[in-house]
Amino acid sequence: MNKDQAQGIAKDIAGKVQETAGQVTGNREQEAKGILKQVEGKTQETLGDAKEIVKDATK
Repeated sequence: MNKDQAQGIAKDIAGKVQETAGQVTGNREQEAKGILKQVEGKTQETLGDAKEIVKDATK
């Protein structure tokens, strides 16, 4: 697991927590920010996955 994969997973989890907190409190802004953070996390994780594929292919 590389840095991008780990950070992406962490952002995804943080986003889920933030989204849920927004839902519980009725704060749509926090809910939206949580969803955005999840997208950022999944994107960064995918970038990390791609880096791993390239790294493995060039061995």
